[in-house]
Amino acid sequence: MTVEEKPPIQILQRLDEKIDELSVNMEKMGLAEYLEMLDSPRRLLYINFLMGLARGFGMAIGFTLLAALVLWILQWLVVLNLPLIGDFIAEIVKLVQIELQMGGPNIGGT
Repeated sequence: MTVEEKPPIQILQRLDEKIDELSVNMEKMGLAEYLEMLDSPRRLLYINFLMGLARGFGMAIGFTLLAALVLWILQWLVVLNLPLIGDFIAEIVKLVQIELQMGGPNIGGT
């Protein structure tokens, strides 16, 4: 039996099943909430602002941890007392520690 030969009731039942399946999939995607958000520019700006804050905060924490790890590795290399490299790294570590004790660089003259 082809699609054209099926009784109209079976075709309508199959169509109803497909519509229900599509409806469930759209609910899973959150399409209604997304479209509602697009209709409200203030809400869209607010959510994007919060996402930007979260990204910035994450980058700041990540950079801080990365810088701490680099400084720790540099201090470890100084302990190994490698010639030339050890002296150069020791000078860098000393400058960074002095800046940290003084409260950071004085940017803008304030």
